[in-house]
Amino acid sequence: MAVRKNDRKKVRNRRNRSQLAGTLFLAVAILFAALIIERKTYSPVAMAVPDRIVAEFDTVQVPVPSQFVEAGTRLGDISFAYIAFPAHQIPAGALLEISGLEDSRARVSLPARLPLFPENLTARSVSGNAVIDKIPAGMRAITIRVDATTIVEGWAGSGAIIDVLLVEDDRTTVVAEQVKILSAERSVRPVAGEVTPEVPSTVTLLVSQEQALAINTALPRGRITFALRSFQDELTWKERVYTSERFSKGSATTVPPVVSGYLSFKGGKAFALANGKWVPTEVRPAGFFAASEAEPTT
Repeated sequence: MAVRKNDRKKVRNRRNRSQLAGTLFLAVAILFAALIIERKTYSPVAMAVPDRIVAEFDTVQVPVPSQFVEAGTRLGDISFAYIAFPAHQIPAGALLEISGLEDSRARVSLPARLPLFPENLTARSVSGNAVIDKIPAGMRAITIRVDATTIVEGWAGSGAIIDVLLVEDDRTTVVAEQVKILSAERSVRPVAGEVTPEVPSTVTLLVSQEQALAINTALPRGRITFALRSFQDELTWKERVYTSERFSKGSATTVPPVVSGYLSFKGGKAFALANGKWVPTEVRPAGFFAASEAEPTT
């Protein structure tokens, strides 16, 4: 009986092992099949991204100076290079062709490798003169005689900003304001840094058309002199005419005193501290009250 019982146990163990092996085999088969299906679904061919084709911008060949060009240079004497610009980036009005413009001249200095515009060119001959180049359209240059007094001892030299005054027997008048001196004694070199500037005999002024007429009208009427300005001062004159009658009355030359103190004493005496000095006064300055009621002492 004992032998029969052991045989049954062995048979049962073999059966369990067979079932476990079958289960493992089935699991491995399912996993392998899943991997094959996933690989087919996400294969490199299926997931490949098509190449993107980016369209190129249309470009235009634009003539530009190969190097810096001085004002007055004939266009036919300028060395040009052609640079490809995207059509949508070409500035409005830029010249795309210079054929037929060879006899034109540069109105102003031209930077290298930048497009040209019709406004940069002129059919007239441009001299490149140091004074002419500094005269904007609509402005004028006039020359007048000066002396050491007129020219502020020579400090009102080239590049300085001045006001032009007309001095007559009975009045002084502001003729022109904020006028630039283009040259002094035919020199455009500023006087900045010079210890003792030279006094020129003539100066050339940059003026508007109206200022040119006003100065030339004033010249025969009296003496012309300058009032030198700082470069930061853009204020206008509060009054443009000062007469001898006003000077006689002292209306403009009398400087009101600066009152910084006030004392009144018994007996009616009062003193004001005006410009640093105590002076008798019969009127109490506005904004001050008696600081003492004591008797004055000597």
